[in-house]
Amino acid sequence: QVQLVQSGGGSVQAGGSLRLSCVASTSSESNSMGWFRQAPGKEREGVAAIDRPGKSIYAGFVTGRFTISKDNDKNTLYLHMDGREPEDTAMYYCAAGPRWYLLGQTVDATDCAYWGQGTQVTVSS
Repeated sequence: QVQLVQSGGGSVQAGGSLRLSCVASTSSESNSMGWFRQAPGKEREGVAAIDRPGKSIYAGFVTGRFTISKDNDKNTLYLHMDGREPEDTAMYYCAAGPRWYLLGQTVDATDCAYWGQGTQVTVSS
């Protein structure tokens, strides 16, 4: 059983920077990790993911603005958000699963068994 605990987030103005963190209770050789988000009234969408060796993928709407990274020694996943826009307002979730993929400009994952509790990011113009 892996527990994911998120931190970061909050209310900020457009254009600024913010970092989200997600600490895993234990490392998992079989899972990669990533971020989803869900805005009010919208479906959940993948944001970015990173595998154990450090290869990352990004959804089309965040490329160049967000950076996903991880510290394997600390079992911690990060999402550094630059140039935030009001459209980035959403609840952000970290997740761990065996397979993440990029289909066109969409990031998605299969069988994510572990999820963080979510953290709200609100961007005002």
